[in-house]
Amino acid sequence: MLGRGYPLAGIGVGIVLGLLATAAEAMQPSDLQPCDDATPVLKLVDGGEERELSLQDIEQLDLYEAELEHYEGLTGVFTGVRLKAFIKEYGLGDARRLRFIAADDYTIFLEPDHARERGFLLVTRFNGEPLPRNQLGPLMLVVPHETEAVLAGEVSPTDWIWSIIEIRAQ
Repeated sequence: MLGRGYPLAGIGVGIVLGLLATAAEAMQPSDLQPCDDATPVLKLVDGGEERELSLQDIEQLDLYEAELEHYEGLTGVFTGVRLKAFIKEYGLGDARRLRFIAADDYTIFLEPDHARERGFLLVTRFNGEPLPRNQLGPLMLVVPHETEAVLAGEVSPTDWIWSIIEIRAQ
């Protein structure tokens, strides 16, 4: 029925389905083995409790990857864990908001529900290697299915934070 009397509706449905397929394909499971580096890279603060996490700790979750061009110039394969899995694993889902703090004190705030829905990847590696601090490391957030829109200036990249060293549940 969509294709006969309502050609625009059929086109609209096709566009929506195409966008959903693109979003689903933007991130796929990675074949990389979890990192065995136990050096702390992230401070996690929740309700007054502080703990330090290493790449080894973070990468115990399933690893995913996305090939993309970061608007700051890096182009390649970004590997990490889904932020929604990280939130669940570390019991951050009940927080009113999460504060991500970079090494230069840049800060963003995300509500856990919004963070889970948006498809964030908490990046731990670039082209298979841990992210060095001079290449936006040790951790960064990207939204792989938004890459083209960010590069085109259609979506703001303000939540694409890099050099993350601390996450605070508030």
